[in-house]
Amino acid sequence: MQAMKKSIQILQTLLIIVIHTLFWLGVYFFFTYFLGYGSENTVYVNRFSLFLMPITIVVSYFFTSYLIPQYLLNDKLKLFFLYSIYTFIVSFFFIVVSIFFGSIFSDALKEESHRPITKGFILIILGVYFIIFIAITIGLLLHNYKQNTKSEELKNKFLQTQLQLKGQELKFLKMQIHPHFLFNTLNTLYGFALKKSDAAPDMILKLSNLLDYILYQVDKPAVLLSDEINHIENYISLEKMRFQDSLQVNFTKELHKENIEIAPMLLLPFIENSFKHGTQINDILKVDAFLKTSDNLLEFTVSNTSKNNDATKKGIGLDNIKKRLEMLFNNNYTLNITKEGTSFNVELKIPLKNV
Repeated sequence: MQAMKKSIQILQTLLIIVIHTLFWLGVYFFFTYFLGYGSENTVYVNRFSLFLMPITIVVSYFFTSYLIPQYLLNDKLKLFFLYSIYTFIVSFFFIVVSIFFGSIFSDALKEESHRPITKGFILIILGVYFIIFIAITIGLLLHNYKQNTKSEELKNKFLQTQLQLKGQELKFLKMQIHPHFLFNTLNTLYGFALKKSDAAPDMILKLSNLLDYILYQVDKPAVLLSDEINHIENYISLEKMRFQDSLQVNFTKELHKENIEIAPMLLLPFIENSFKHGTQINDILKVDAFLKTSDNLLEFTVSNTSKNNDATKKGIGLDNIKKRLEMLFNNNYTLNITKEGTSFNVELKIPLKNV
């Protein structure tokens, strides 16, 4: 893996070198064309152009590799303009020197019948600064592209980290729900075992189905609503066995179609909570649940008898469900928990299309 990364880096470096080389070859041919347009003394023009290349390359890279990243991109504009003026003055001197030495060392190539170059002193200097300006512009575009690429990469890494954290938090919340749920159901089974009730095998079967749901289905992003309903009914059956005649449960369903999917363990904890925190009034615990679906909405209400005025604040179950709903639907849901007289009520509305 490391060898592959190193090979990719070498190839990228070679590609950059090739691109830069081709660019400066293009600049050299520009100088020969610009200075020798209308002249037939190509040998003189070619040598003279070579003397302009070093100062052009040095000034261009000084801007793109030092002044721009160190000062312009770091909002040090005063220093950038100050050093740009210094660079202009120094480069002007070296351009003049380049022209002087280019004329001297190319003098032997002059032909009496031909004018060696067709551009004057001022146009030669302007031509050099034109190339420097082009190089600076390309450098700015490349720096801007790199910054945008880095920003996108950082943004993607940030989003991936957020998703991983949300996934871990959601998994942790599910793990909190499981012991809470199992504790209640195992207590029920323990009570039947003590009584040596004939209903214990049926209860073990129902509990086994619930355990299968928790261990193997709850980690899925979505399950069939019918599966959630089946396990709610199993849980209610277990509680009926435990409470016997002291329990009245009514679970009504109005489903507009089959194959509806929801997040697992989204409704069951509300039912569990109604039994855990519900209290008997006149020796009867009443639990009413109503489930209704439409094309884009699921409505679920649960109410149970309760004498505890702080019932809305008890237990970790409701807190976990609230956090799960927030992560799954991002405020695109409704959850109302109220205490009215001797009735503790939960009303949930979630969009089916986002599940």
